Amino acid sequence: MQGYIAKRILIAIFTIFAVMTVVFFVFRLGPADPVAVMLSPNATPQDAENLTKKFGLDKPLIIQYGNFLKNVSKGDFGTSFRFNEPALKVLFERFPATLKLGLAAFFVSVSMGLCLGILSAVKPDSIIDRLGRLLALAGMSLPSFWVGVMLILFFGVTLRWLPIAGRGTAMHYVMPTLCMSLYPIALITRLSRSSMLDALKSDYVTMARIKGVPEFYVIMLHAFKNAAIPVITVIFGLFGALMVGSAVVVEYIFSWPGIGRLVMESYFARDYPVVQIFVIFVTFVVVSLNLIVDIVYAYIDPRIRYQ
Repeated sequence: MQGYIAKRILIAIFTIFAVMTVVFFVFRLGPADPVAVMLSPNATPQDAENLTKKFGLDKPLIIQYGNFLKNVSKGDFGTSFRFNEPALKVLFERFPATLKLGLAAFFVSVSMGLCLGILSAVKPDSIIDRLGRLLALAGMSLPSFWVGVMLILFFGVTLRWLPIAGRGTAMHYVMPTLCMSLYPIALITRLSRSSMLDALKSDYVTMARIKGVPEFYVIMLHAFKNAAIPVITVIFGLFGALMVGSAVVVEYIFSWPGIGRLVMESYFARDYPVVQIFVIFVTFVVVSLNLIVDIVYAYIDPRIRYQ
């Protein structure tokens, strides 16, 4: 077991390092010049030269990369071009807003997705099953930016029930949370439904029913327990994706003051350090969650650790 965990940890470290390297060179080799974006229209060539030297952009690319790795080993991910503060500090100042929105969307996605998936599998071809499949189809098909705009137009502009931008009261969470949750609900519903249908047809479920086990325990303890392995992967992956991935689009649409909106603004301003630390942070979250899932798998199913 220790060898299996050590192997997974080494793969995770290599993945983070590879992504960090690719991100650094992709941003540096892009056609846009961050100095030109930061300078005012009446700036002189000397101003441009001074700013380039200030952020170390005058050095050869390989030297910049070496300095970047040396600084990262010390916990320094660079200084934001726009805010003139450490990029990590700028990112984590916005992180609480994104975390709260991500947790709200995660809770809604998991609870609704599992309920719809289990009920659809227990009562196939019923009204609940048809509504669940319809919602799953809509959630998988509709892009989040379009859903966000439609929610703003209908609930915010036409009906004036909900605030369309910003963060303050609980009502500000409704539309962003719904927008972020639609696709994950669809994904969890489809996966849990298919897994439960297979589990309910298995021999051990049939035997439990023959023994007179109450239907609730048959569904939750026998069927769902064995159908949960593929669902666990999606649920763990969703937390990272919702918290830092989907937030980029949703926060920008609803003017939510989180890291998603910060990254979009930093990208257009060519603030490379902020965008870099965001990508590295996303990679770390996703890789860490996948590592946890692999370890949980090994404990749930001992066959995995010997493969």
